[in-house]
Amino acid sequence: MQYFVHESSYIDDDVKIGEGTKVWYFSHIHSGAEIGEKCSIGQNVNVSNNVKIGTGVKIQNNVSVYEGVELEDFVFCGPSMVFTNDLTPRSKYPKGNAAYVKTLVKYGATIGANATIVCGNTIGSWAMIASGAVVTKDVPDYGLMAGVPAKLIGWVCECGLPLNDGYSCKECDRNYELRENKLIEIIK
Repeated sequence: MQYFVHESSYIDDDVKIGEGTKVWYFSHIHSGAEIGEKCSIGQNVNVSNNVKIGTGVKIQNNVSVYEGVELEDFVFCGPSMVFTNDLTPRSKYPKGNAAYVKTLVKYGATIGANATIVCGNTIGSWAMIASGAVVTKDVPDYGLMAGVPAKLIGWVCECGLPLNDGYSCKECDRNYELRENKLIEIIK
């Protein structure tokens, strides 16, 4: 094996796990799931059927990645954050996976601890979702979202720091420009 799975975890048949990935205590990876290289799957994580997880993804403790959710490369999911996949669930009237609503978390995005991502939304590349936020609509690239429901309160650099004074990062010297409500990196 080119990856690590703790003995307390369960990996179903028909699962793909990339080289260098680590699956920690009490986790369950369901059939059809694909996990990229160099990922960290924390304690008590559930990765449901047919979920696709990219390279370098970090999923902290107590997260369930339900069917219908896709995580692109280098996504960070904070402890106990929540994904949903059904907008109108009823225990008495299960709809099955044909009714699941898709959620996409794009390259490099971060979701803070205890945040909730309501299904059917896209989290943009390098976006930052504050701890405890409830995302009910699409999030733009580099968007900083906070609150219940989450609102755009600013922008963050690719390195993760908020862009407080204009659109230049004082830490890594990246520069951005706001065009039609979209933050674009200026390459010099």
